[in-house]
Amino acid sequence: MKRSFNVTGSCNPQRHYMVRLDDRLEKIREDYVEGGSYFVINRGRQYGKTTTLAALEEALKDDYVVLSIDFQQMGTEDFANASTFAHAFANMLIESLEMNGLGGRAELTQPLTEVLDRDSNSLKELFMRLSRMCKNSTQPVILMIDEVDQISNNQVFLDFLGQMREYYMNREEIVTFHSVVLAGVYDIKNLRLKIRPDEVHRYNSPWNITADFDVDMSFSPKDIATMLEAYEADHHTGMEIERMAKELFACTNGYPYLVSCLCKKIDETMTGNEDFPDRKSLWSKAGVLNAVRQLIKGPNALYDDMIKHVEEYPELRGMLENILFAGQEYPYHEYDKPVSIGKMFGFLVNN
Repeated sequence: MKRSFNVTGSCNPQRHYMVRLDDRLEKIREDYVEGGSYFVINRGRQYGKTTTLAALEEALKDDYVVLSIDFQQMGTEDFANASTFAHAFANMLIESLEMNGLGGRAELTQPLTEVLDRDSNSLKELFMRLSRMCKNSTQPVILMIDEVDQISNNQVFLDFLGQMREYYMNREEIVTFHSVVLAGVYDIKNLRLKIRPDEVHRYNSPWNITADFDVDMSFSPKDIATMLEAYEADHHTGMEIERMAKELFACTNGYPYLVSCLCKKIDETMTGNEDFPDRKSLWSKAGVLNAVRQLIKGPNALYDDMIKHVEEYPELRGMLENILFAGQEYPYHEYDKPVSIGKMFGFLVNN
């Protein structure tokens, strides 16, 4: 199968050129999963969160029962109340078990089926059955939820987090998930920004048990080189891989979408240009800068999303304007609202 550089959705190593994630996955496993941490992979749009979750699931499935779901697959009606949420949640867990070849294990599916057989369920009743499922399992159970901030009624999900927190706090007496991994743009403590942006009390999260996730999700020049090595093995351009990796990093600071987008433009849209008669000339500093010019002209999905957030948060817009056009400097303090939001969406770094 012919591979390409991917800028939409999750990456698949059979179809796409990817950086090698082995070191990152091993760090997540050792530092978070094996110790039973509950944590959030919270980064800007198109930062490789979904790809990382998929690769992590694959790396863990031999030693754990991994239940992986995506809240984008749930509809508005699923968050109408606790009962509709419980039914939809149990259905998605059953589907996850089936996709991982575990659908025939009654000790895992039976408690979830009981949720579906009831006309109404409270979150407490849902968790009683989730606890029984975890107790029945011969392997530790890991729950992964992608796109946690794509939900229509956040209050139901906050109540769900509150129940999960209670089970975590009492897991010496109650069997529950060994580890929980959430992924999304909004940090859990900032979910209330999405529910009620005008409220004063924005940070009273019901999930203060989360471990700080400090794994670097950006691509280093070394990471980028692994992707270019795979490409070079297929196309034999004669590029200087290490030099190209450094050029791409210099223009993107390792933002995964931007790295892949530049590579895609070089590979697919610049061939036949009189300034770049062959592939080797494309994979050069001049080729990278030409791809940057194309990227800046836009439009693209990442820029559309970032512009939306600038319009949503006037304080962030004011700070960005002052930095970019007035040369103003700000102290990096994450409890300062525009700094916190800017970091969450990928606009700001501490430098």
